[in-house]
Amino acid sequence: MKWTHAFLAGLVFGAGLVISGMSSPARVLGFLDIGAIGTGHWDPRLALVMIGALAVATPLFALGRRRGQALDGGILPSLPTQGVDRRLIGGSVLFGLGWGLAGICPGPALVDLGAQPWPMLAFVLPLAIGLLLGRRD
Repeated sequence: MKWTHAFLAGLVFGAGLVISGMSSPARVLGFLDIGAIGTGHWDPRLALVMIGALAVATPLFALGRRRGQALDGGILPSLPTQGVDRRLIGGSVLFGLGWGLAGICPGPALVDLGAQPWPMLAFVLPLAIGLLLGRRD
């Protein structure tokens, strides 16, 4: 994908996070507040955002698969061939714990980096280090 397409997609994604309020840790934590272990004030808006994302992405992925190429004419990446292993499970658990404790994940953290640089830097810097360490084999 050309960098301009990636940049525009990132802008649309960031704008969507801001407009939907999903760059707010309080909104995300409200979604994770499921009665028995929280205050019982569950906020379903994140689920609605996810459903909306699936409604947009699913037909576009199907179209790309039928065409045999990405919408921008690029080559579609092949599906992963490795199965579920300890690294995948461990990374998923760490991601979920971090998301649940901080109320933020990488996308919103990058969006919020402009609005509140110091608190988000405390999140984004370890994220970057983890990404670099994870690429080492």
